[in-house]
Order: sequence, then C-alpha cells, then structure tokens
Amino acid sequence: MSEQLPLAEADVIVVGGGGSGLAAAAEAARLGRSVILLEKNPQTGGSTSWSVGSVTATNTPHQKRAGIQDSPQEHFEDLAAHAGPLAPRDNLALRRILADNTTDMLEWLMRLGVVFVGPMPEPPHRYPRMHNVVPNSKSFAYHLTRHCRDLGVDIRVNTASSRLVKENGRVSAVEAQDSSGARMLFRARGGVVLASGDYSGDPELKRQLASRDVADVEAVNASSTGDGHRMALALGASVVNGDIVRGPIMRFIPPTRSNFIQRLPPTKPVAQLIAWSMNVLPQWILRPFLMSFLTTALGPSLDLFKQGAILVNNRGERFVDELGKPSYGVASQPDRIAYIVFDDALAEKFEAWPYFVSTAPGVAYAYLKDYRRNRSDIYHEADALAGLAESMHVPAEKLAATLAEYNVSGRGARPALIRKPYYALGPIKSYVVFTDGGLKVSEGLEVLGGDGAPIPGLYAAGSAGQGGLLLEGHGHHLGWAFISGRIAGRNAALEAGAGRGAGR
Repeated sequence: MSEQLPLAEADVIVVGGGGSGLAAAAEAARLGRSVILLEKNPQTGGSTSWSVGSVTATNTPHQKRAGIQDSPQEHFEDLAAHAGPLAPRDNLALRRILADNTTDMLEWLMRLGVVFVGPMPEPPHRYPRMHNVVPNSKSFAYHLTRHCRDLGVDIRVNTASSRLVKENGRVSAVEAQDSSGARMLFRARGGVVLASGDYSGDPELKRQLASRDVADVEAVNASSTGDGHRMALALGASVVNGDIVRGPIMRFIPPTRSNFIQRLPPTKPVAQLIAWSMNVLPQWILRPFLMSFLTTALGPSLDLFKQGAILVNNRGERFVDELGKPSYGVASQPDRIAYIVFDDALAEKFEAWPYFVSTAPGVAYAYLKDYRRNRSDIYHEADALAGLAESMHVPAEKLAATLAEYNVSGRGARPALIRKPYYALGPIKSYVVFTDGGLKVSEGLEVLGGDGAPIPGLYAAGSAGQGGLLLEGHGHHLGWAFISGRIAGRNAALEAGAGRGAGR
C-alpha cells in the first residue's frame, strides 16, 4: 500500500448492503464489533428489495398454526427434488446449513419487525413452506437497516468497492470510492465479508462464466455487477456453478410510477394490518390490491403463445418461433423489447382459469382483466390493427402485413388471429433474473483459494458466497442471503479477537 489513501478502520468491513450484507453487519455488531458497511447504491436493499419477497422455511409459527408438522431433514430432501437433474452438482454441506437454519432465520426476521403471510404450497415441497413478506420486499431492508443503525453500524452508501488489499498473507482492507470518485481504504481488524450480490448485470462475467447467449441480456438488478466475485478472483478464488443462470426470462417492463401497495411504508403495524386482512377479508375485496402489486413484477405465461399469440418487435415484425425459445429472441431485438399480439378470441380465453397471463406461485393468478385494470401502460386494445399499432408505437402497415403472413402460412396448428378487437401487451423485455455462480467457500463461509485453503480474513455470503449451493424454487435465495450473512458476519467478528465463544 505505497499510495497513502484516506483510511477508516473497523473490526469488520462488509461489502454490499442487500439482505446478506445487512445480516452480516447486524450479526457482527451484535457481538460488540465495530462494523462499516459499504454500499455502492444510494440506499440499502440490493436485489433483496427487487425480489417478490418469498422466504421458504420449516417449523415456523405459521406452519404450526396451520397444523403442519415439518422438519429440516424433509426440507433438505425436497431441495434435491427442486434441483432435478442439477442435483448432483449441489453443495450438500451448504444445503444442510440452509435447511437447518430456516426456522431461526424466519423468527429472527420476525423479531426485527418483518411480517409474513403463509405458508403457501409449492410442489415438489411436500408441505407448504413459502412465506411471503408484506407489504412488499422493501420491508427486509427497512427493518434490517434500522436494526443495523441501532447497533451502531456505520453504513456508507454511494461507496463502490474496487479492490481487496492483502497484507502479511491476509485480506486486511477494501479500497473503495465515493460518488465523486474520491478513493479511500477501509481496514478490517477482523474479517472482510463480501455480500455484493451476483453478476447478472455484468456482461463480461456472464460471458466468461456462463455463455455468450446471456452476456448482453439485461439484468433485473442492473447494479448486480459481480464486484465481490471479481475482487476475490483477483486473489485466486474460484467460482462454482458459474454457468447456471436464471434467464433470459421475459417480463413486462416495470411501471414508471409506483402503485399504492408499493408506496405503503413497511412498518410493522401496516404489515400486520395487511396480514390480518389477507386472512379474513373475502377475495373480491383483496384481489384488486393484490393484483396491483403482482402485475408490476410478473412475466407472461407461455400458454399465451401456445394458444396463438405472437411476438413482434418495435418495427411490427415477427422475429421468432414463439413455441421455441422466444426469450432469447427478444433480447436481440431493437431496443431489446417486444410486444405480445393477439385477437379477441384469445383475449376472451385468458379472462379465467385455466388460462392466465401471469402467475405468482402460491399467491395468485393474473388474467387479462387484471392487466387492463392495473397496467394500462402496457395494455393495448383497438378495433382495428391501425389503432393497435398507434397505441404500440409501431408501423401500422408492417404490423398488418405481419399478421396477414402469420394467418396464411406462419401459424402451423395454432388459430388465426382474425377476430376483432385486437390486443397487445408490452413492451416486454428478456432479463437475467439472477446468476447462481458463487465463490467457493467453506462451511464457515470463508472464501477458499485455488489450493482449497481459506484466504485468511475473507468471507462471502449470499450470491457472492453461494459456493455451489443450488437454490431452485422460490424463497431459497432470500433464505440463504440471511442465513449465510449471519454466519459470515459472526465468523468475521471472531477474527477481531474478543468473544471467541460465540461460535458458528
């Protein structure tokens, strides 16, 4: 460290202010350590705040109230069923840590003020285990950030980490810069925890670790750029399961304005009122509020295409076989957007079960009427194709020619799109929702070097510390974020010297 940079010191330095980073900081601070948390965005939350907000757990108060007798062992076994053909690649030691700690994790979040409803079923789980946060996923960061501040954690937002510093064979500091570009060193007397998320927003890491096909596909969270992965790789760490990518997946673009549900403060009294309402109010009252939230975050069912809908780009051109891999085609279109076009016959079908436009597993199904009511920004309807094209801002003549060609020779066994009025949903984009490649870690969340030995002073949690663990199914990524964050924070705190009896 020949260059003298401004220096700040603490017992533990945490890189990343999402769910895993906040959990790590809280746990280290609970043990009496001083903690600095570095978050490159203007606020904490990370991908946790972008999520639907499901946490899958066993032996919870919610399960017990429902008369469900569950166990971590059964959860451990069901995780293999979720993984399917990928199961042989799973890190069983980390899977065991996940399954054994979900009860304590959920109860810890509840003590902090997070409120859940459920449990909801999600096969192949043998019992309902999915617990959904209310009023929205921002509740996690809201309560964890308050908890961290109450414990004295120094949270530095707009501070991007760029390099890990090693001294005398161990990771001792993190170099970072603020929004003005000013550089600074943050030295850890104990350990450094990488809780920096995945690399879904970094084309180069996706190209290097996964494939060229997904390299340029946008991320749901564009700030997930694999910063921790990159810094650890520079020190000889390795990534496990880097090729496992959730995406490209089609989703409707998010609304430019937040709705009523999203604007609700995630305080405990508000959340408890919503939870009570969901348990006692009839569906005809609840549904409009539930749909106003769900339709901001969901994607289209592939049944739309099986029943005859087509995809066109912003030139009005059909560009892909919708029954193949349409999400890959969307990502390569002008502006990377597309529209789903269909007629009144198909619209009528998708107003009721079993034909739904979108689904949130275990929560609700969204039909065309829900998008008409709640997403007017992406809902298009017109008696003539010219009017539809105008609403979509695509060339009318080209759209008419595209439908004519499809109806004559391009539809195979699917029905023709000829019944007025005409409809479109979009724009839609293809996204990488997350990447599952994590740094290779020990059971104590120590980052391992190429020789299999821990890199002294360095820990990883959440997506950065996934270590080959498979997290298929809903609610496991968030569960791992909180569980691994607490373990990593605890062990990094022990490096500071005092309180060695706390253990893992």
